[in-house]
This record gives sequence, structure tokens and C-alpha cells, in this order.
Amino acid sequence: MNAAALAHALRQDRPVFGTLIVSPSPRWPEVVRGCGLDFVFIDTEHIALNRAELSWMCQMYSALGLPPLVRIPAPDPYAATMVLDGGAAGVIAPYVESVEQVQALRGAVKLRPIKGQRLQQMLEGATPEPELSAYIQQGAANRLLIINIESVPAIDALDDILAVPGLDAVLIGPHDLSCNLGIPEQWDHPRFLAACETIFRKARAANIGAGIHFWGDVSQQVRFLKLGANMLIHSADISLFQKHLRLELEAIRSAADITPDASAASTTLI
Repeated sequence: MNAAALAHALRQDRPVFGTLIVSPSPRWPEVVRGCGLDFVFIDTEHIALNRAELSWMCQMYSALGLPPLVRIPAPDPYAATMVLDGGAAGVIAPYVESVEQVQALRGAVKLRPIKGQRLQQMLEGATPEPELSAYIQQGAANRLLIINIESVPAIDALDDILAVPGLDAVLIGPHDLSCNLGIPEQWDHPRFLAACETIFRKARAANIGAGIHFWGDVSQQVRFLKLGANMLIHSADISLFQKHLRLELEAIRSAADITPDASAASTTLI
């Protein structure tokens, strides 16, 4: 799959699946390729990756047919252009709450390389020359624009946000959303689930992808699909490593009648 194919898939009913990739190890892409993913999610909001590492990861995953979606540290159009220059197939912007923020990101992602006054005029509705218009549209088809919906103000503004041309998907950040709702990490709370369903339903009605990044058990993730999501980012490489290593060590100790050392216990990484 490439960026254009992923953008098309986000407008269909069949869900697409990705995972958060933290490790920049050169051994990782080949392993990840065989896991049944449609894309990968690389997060520079919370993960320490330098620009060269990020570009290497983007180029490699793209070459393997796994479009890399990169979350930038803030809804900043300049940060968006930087990760696109490095090879990202799409941009995920965190904690977006207004149409103005989406329009600025649209300019960076969908109308590049136009800048300055000319860009502002186009964002306000000016029509470019036919050759320039065709050039911009051709490029835009290969760059995805996705925004995080993570707050009550974002939900309140969602109808207007979804009307911005060029938006490919919205992605729920469950931790921030649950905190903004005043019910931190209460994934089964009716208000959290109702908020998710509202976001999914409105996005799909607008023919835009509706996603969530979640790390819970299978039944929890299936529930989001049943609520209307068609984009699921499942867990992260570091979390999956921790989970399965712990389970296998527990199984070994149990089979060998070894009592685990309480001091070896660790907290869960998300």
C-alpha cells in the first residue's frame, strides 16, 4: 500500500490497521512488514527521534509498502512540512480544536509548495492557474492529513472541522480525551464511549476516516470498530515487547516453580 491507496482505504468500510513504531533499529522494518499491517505510526510528539532517524524510518517503511504516518509535536504547519520533506506519507497533528488550525495544516500538507500570501489567498478560496492546480492536486493525493481529536472543544467544533477540504481522517487520542472529559483512563465509562462513537459516526458520515490509537485487550479494540472506527492503531512495539516478555517469563518461572522477585516488577509503558 502507498499513501494514495491508504487515503482511499480510509474512505471505505474495511478497517485499516497500524501500530506505533518506537524503535529506529535497522532490523525492525523487515520484522514489522510480516505482521499484517496496512501502515505504521511514528510519533515525534512523545518519542525522542531526531530528524535523520525519522527520515530513515519513513523512507524504509515506504519502500516496504507501509506508509508512515508521523505525528508532529504540535499542530504546526512548519513541523508538518519538515516531516513530509523527510519522507512521511502523512501528517498526524495533535490536539486540534479549531478550523483555523486545520486550515493552516491543510496549506502545509495539501497545498504545498505554495507559501506566503499566495497560500493565504488559496486558503481563502482563490483559484490557481490550471497547470498549478493540477500539480498541487497530484501531490496532495500522495500526502495524508490526519488530526487528533482529543478534547471537548474539538468535539464541539467537529462538524466545521470535518468540512475543511482535504482532511483524510480524524484520530482519537484516548488518554488526552478521557482526561479532558474528567474521567482519566476510564475506557469503559459511558461518556468516554459516547464521545468516541460521536467522533467515529460524524467522521464516517463525512466520508472521512475515523481512528483511534489503543493498547487494551482485543475485546476493547473490537468495541471501537463496532462503534464505527475504520482505522485502528494497535499498541506499540515497546509495549508489545514488554507485555509478551513478561508473560513468557512468568510462564517459565511458573513451570520451573520459581517464585518471582517482587523487585523485578515494572510498570506498564504506554
